[in-house]
Amino acid sequence: MAKARPPRVVLPEVPAGGAREQYPVPREFRPDTSTPPGRHPLLKVFVGFERTVPFRKYPGDDREIRAVAARTSAEIVEGPGWMYVAPPKTPPEIRAAGFRMVETPKDVIVVSRSHLVNSPRMDVYLDIVHEFLHILQRKQGREIWPDRKIAYADRPTEIEAYAFAVAEARRLRVPDRYLREYLRVTWIRKAEFLRLLRNVGVTPG
Repeated sequence: MAKARPPRVVLPEVPAGGAREQYPVPREFRPDTSTPPGRHPLLKVFVGFERTVPFRKYPGDDREIRAVAARTSAEIVEGPGWMYVAPPKTPPEIRAAGFRMVETPKDVIVVSRSHLVNSPRMDVYLDIVHEFLHILQRKQGREIWPDRKIAYADRPTEIEAYAFAVAEARRLRVPDRYLREYLRVTWIRKAEFLRLLRNVGVTPG
């Protein structure tokens, strides 16, 4: 029997005016949507992020976490996509699915400009909460792009990062129906999506 191919990655370019702001983000969080493409200090793009509740709840020493954030960059890119931590090298399964990532050994969170500007502010907020936890996980020596064949929905680092973001969403009274759509990523099939929901405690509906 032929081995099933991974689903091809299809990343949308979020259109202007297409997002509905259903739930407010914390008042402190004011990302700079005028940021041009290129590499910028993380906290100059995601203004106020360091004053939000989840930032104060990240595991570890508060001063060191603030120092990590100060050394981390956000790379704004044109074209479709959302947000991810740049790996030193694009993982084979990502390349096989048709997507080439920004590659760097530095701490860089890659952000599609269309996502930053046009997506619901809540999506952008939950994404940066999630992705910065990945930066901290990597500082702990954990592998966020494992070589071994672990399904995306079963990776401990992904479960931890999504669960952390889900907890913040629930603190802000975001319902599971919204979270289901937020978690519906294009690179996993339905069975794995349902497993991801279960792994992070979101009802399947």
